[in-house]
Amino acid sequence: MEENKFDLRKLQEADMPKKYITTKEEKNNAKFGKLVFEFPQERNEVVAEGDPEDFVVKPQAYFRGASQIPGAEFNQSYQIFVKPFFLDRVQHRHVKDEYLVFLGASFPNVFDFDARIEFTIGKGEEAETYTITQPTIIRIPAGVYHCPLNFKEVNKPVLFLATLFTPMFGGVYDMPDGTTREMYYNGPVPCKYNAEKKCDSCGKCLQESWEK
Repeated sequence: MEENKFDLRKLQEADMPKKYITTKEEKNNAKFGKLVFEFPQERNEVVAEGDPEDFVVKPQAYFRGASQIPGAEFNQSYQIFVKPFFLDRVQHRHVKDEYLVFLGASFPNVFDFDARIEFTIGKGEEAETYTITQPTIIRIPAGVYHCPLNFKEVNKPVLFLATLFTPMFGGVYDMPDGTTREMYYNGPVPCKYNAEKKCDSCGKCLQESWEK
């Protein structure tokens, strides 16, 4: 067994070539530059008519998946809730797994949690509503209906992260006429090819590769 041991410090101290990328121009010309993305500041624009917009800290950060890092297979939100808010009223499902994370945002202690959040998994007779009162992570398997999601009480800030394993955020919704519709939303970000145009989730940029 002794012969199979090695000193990790020797590996860390190995003489490896280093190229430091410090400017945007260098990043644009670097081999791996497309894999490094700096978050833009976003301000929430999706609220029901008449609802207040100050339920979260602004600006907010989102990772918009493959539209920002080519080839990415997930998208993620980072929101800090400071007031009660009925976030998602409509049941839906996704084509891939989704994970929802609830943590205390009174940093640095993420377990300093004082909120009551209601979240429903399942549809119809099998639907179950869970009450979240402590740091929690929920896995929503592909195809499983979920929501509503309601932040009923927020006595201390809550960090909410939603991670969906698709290149762009989207869901499958049951329509009143009995059909289903797959709808996508990529946030209030500009089009990758025309900065004067708002992204309309056309999906063109999702075909790009970081290697080109």
